[in-house]
Amino acid sequence: MVLVPSIPVTQDPAAAADVAAARDGETQLSKFSQTLQHHQQQQQARVASSGNKEADTVDHEKTVGHAERSQWLTTGLEPPSTWREVADYLRGFGLPSGRELSSLNKKPVTQRVACFLKAMFPVLQWCRSYKLTQFKNDLMSGLTLASLCIPQSIGYATLAKLDPQYGLYTSVVPPLIYAVMGTSKELAIGPVAVVSMLISSMVSRIVNPGAEPALYRNLVLTATFFAGVFQAVSGLLRLGFLVDFLSHAALVGFMAGAAVIIGFQQLKGLLGITHFTNRTDVVSVVKSVCRSFHHDSWNPYNFLLGSAFLSFILITRFLGRRNKKFFFLAAISPLISVILATVLVFVTRADEHGVKIIKHIKGGLNPISAQQLQFTSPYIGEVARVGLIIGAVALTEAMAVGRSFAAIKGYHLDGNKEMVAMGFTNIIGSITSCYTATGSFSRTAVNFSAGCETPVSNIVMAITVLMALQLFTRLLYYTPTAILASIILAALPGLIDLHEAYHIWKVDKMDFLACIGAFVGVLFVSVEIGLLVAVTVSFLKIILISIQPGIETLGRLPGTDMFCNVDQYPMAIMIPGVMVVRFKSSLLCFANANFIRERIMEWIGRGDEGERKIDDFQTTQLIILDLSNLMSIDTSGIASLEELHKNLVSLGVEMAIVNPKWQVSHKLRLTNLMSKIGGKVFLTIKDAIDACPNAKLASI
Repeated sequence: MVLVPSIPVTQDPAAAADVAAARDGETQLSKFSQTLQHHQQQQQARVASSGNKEADTVDHEKTVGHAERSQWLTTGLEPPSTWREVADYLRGFGLPSGRELSSLNKKPVTQRVACFLKAMFPVLQWCRSYKLTQFKNDLMSGLTLASLCIPQSIGYATLAKLDPQYGLYTSVVPPLIYAVMGTSKELAIGPVAVVSMLISSMVSRIVNPGAEPALYRNLVLTATFFAGVFQAVSGLLRLGFLVDFLSHAALVGFMAGAAVIIGFQQLKGLLGITHFTNRTDVVSVVKSVCRSFHHDSWNPYNFLLGSAFLSFILITRFLGRRNKKFFFLAAISPLISVILATVLVFVTRADEHGVKIIKHIKGGLNPISAQQLQFTSPYIGEVARVGLIIGAVALTEAMAVGRSFAAIKGYHLDGNKEMVAMGFTNIIGSITSCYTATGSFSRTAVNFSAGCETPVSNIVMAITVLMALQLFTRLLYYTPTAILASIILAALPGLIDLHEAYHIWKVDKMDFLACIGAFVGVLFVSVEIGLLVAVTVSFLKIILISIQPGIETLGRLPGTDMFCNVDQYPMAIMIPGVMVVRFKSSLLCFANANFIRERIMEWIGRGDEGERKIDDFQTTQLIILDLSNLMSIDTSGIASLEELHKNLVSLGVEMAIVNPKWQVSHKLRLTNLMSKIGGKVFLTIKDAIDACPNAKLASI
């Protein structure tokens, strides 16, 4: 008999509705409880499954992890071949980067052309947002720059043993070219003291400028062309690292030595010496000055005039640094000196009393000089070498100055584009009667302080100099050469940085040796020898760092799995029976391989680490070679490792290799060295120790 619960029957409709609603609620609650229970069961199943997988993964790593990680090295992929690396490098040929080129492959030709033009001419990018307020600042900066550039350009042309107008020519076309191709906002382009001295010292050895001035000028223009080609090609092929071989320390010493030499050479104009040496070393210059005093071939009026205006320029510069209100006075003081000195000589007729003057300066537009380039000259080889050196020095100076001011304003300077811009600047300049131009530190500092916004300041400066060439060259006839000497002398202190030299001495003695070598070489021998010494010392430093035959013993830092040099970290613990050795050099080659092998065998034979006695290092059972620092290895290095392994086997010692780089591990596989050592190649030192049954890492 089944008892069916009776439901009371009510006549009230509202009560009946309440009962129905209660039944529906009970039904929905029951379904929700069942669903929740089902979800909980699924979640528990997933957690259990995940836990089993994690446990299996941990067990798998504990059992076969070392072997699998070792196989990653012994059976790894081959590294890119040399030809592929060259192809990848050439794929980025040109001004746009490799990524930019790859992203343009699927775009229309017009967009590709537009991208290339923007990369080639950065002016197309910033000119769209150029404002009137920026032009006002650039206009004032350009005019201030021109007031300094005009007298300096004339002086630097005489320093390069060229006619004065060539310095003005070099301040017209090169700034215009750089303004549309350069990426620096502050860099002021034109002739500079160091490059002018390089030209006069090197080209004068090929042709005497006094005997054959026309040929000398043509060779200077040809050297400028080769300098521009070197700079442009270096930028297009992304070879900027070649310029970096003239290190910062070497450049500091070279600039200081060049400044001293230039200063001594200005004694000719400051003293009004008639006969002066063509050599650039300080000994020859001092002898020439002493000889002029002995023979009374100098004029005191030149010295008084030059010294007076030199003092004026230095005083205004000092006031400009102390008070910004006097900045413009300091910037235009060279031009004021030229005007006042010229008027003074004209009024007093001092040229008739021994004061030397510039006399005629040819005005007008830059004449085309393409036909004057001496490509068929018998001196072409020597001129090309001069152009290479001048181009490298000019490029280094421009990059150093440009990057310094770009860092102050917080923007990036594209090195490759800068090299291309400087290259085309000098190539076009060489066919428009300009000699080698580059970025000037003193004029760039003035341009920056005057508030320049864009390269338009270079355009304003070039137009102003061009107007001076057209209208005012006749007024410079009575300009005394002593004023030009004083202007150059006033610009030299900025090339001598004693504070930086002292900083180099404190930080790196090898860099200081390059600095002193360049300084002494330029000062007492020649400019070329100074550069050669600087580059040689820099190369030697690179070689010593790359192949320094040093190794260090590693120990485990307490509480970690890190292994560090026991000399640097005395708390590092040595593992009984295990010697962990790391190479200091990045290259294991014929120059250091035998030394390293003999050093390791010496340690094994003595049972100690250098001069440090290891009491618990009684018997070495395993040698671990940490190759993490090793970037490359040659056949001599591989042969040395094979011989080391044979010697260790004869002594009953195992050898393992840890963390070789891609190229190194590939060469070790090709020579079967991995199989010869029993496949003992591991990713970490801990893996190598755990794989050795005699090493007890957990016990320390």
